[in-house]
Amino acid sequence: MQNNNPISQLIKILNALPGIGGRSARRIALHLITNNNTGLLQLSDSLKNIHENIKKCEICNNIDTISPCTICSSEKRDKKTICVIADVMDLWAIERSSSYKGLYHILGGILSAIDGVGPDDLSIDRLVNRIKSEEVTEVILALSATVDGQSTAHYITDKLSEFKELKITRLAHGMPIGGELDYLDDGTIITAFKSRLSI
Repeated sequence: MQNNNPISQLIKILNALPGIGGRSARRIALHLITNNNTGLLQLSDSLKNIHENIKKCEICNNIDTISPCTICSSEKRDKKTICVIADVMDLWAIERSSSYKGLYHILGGILSAIDGVGPDDLSIDRLVNRIKSEEVTEVILALSATVDGQSTAHYITDKLSEFKELKITRLAHGMPIGGELDYLDDGTIITAFKSRLSI
């Protein structure tokens, strides 16, 4: 199949998406094409609609069809708590659990010397400004338990140290529910012991 062929172009675009290899891209393309063209038309309409209507929230960096986003605009959310996360996928994961009712602040990544991501590349200064202007009493650092995630958490903690009344917490780390000790790595076991709770 020639590279300038529309089918090849579709496969190439699908293959560039995260988590989709060449074989999956070909299967998806074939499904869209052979589904009486309705699949392609629906996908095309949906992508066009997203392109025309999606906005980045001016407060938290979430993506939505309005700005401020639905979460920041909601009167039912706890305005005194901000959960700091790396990206929108983290927000979706937390919202899926229905366990958190506060606001968010999306950094746009985490600090990484290898990837050349520094503090100026993240929305850390915007977080500090939010805390200055809003009545925030707690900041929850919900960043990954990787070295870069923990470095980002420490950097933010230092930046927020001027707010003496502000409570800074982080998500507990350790054994996942349903996890077996034999399958956990050493770092997870060590963290589980350090984060142990009374029962």
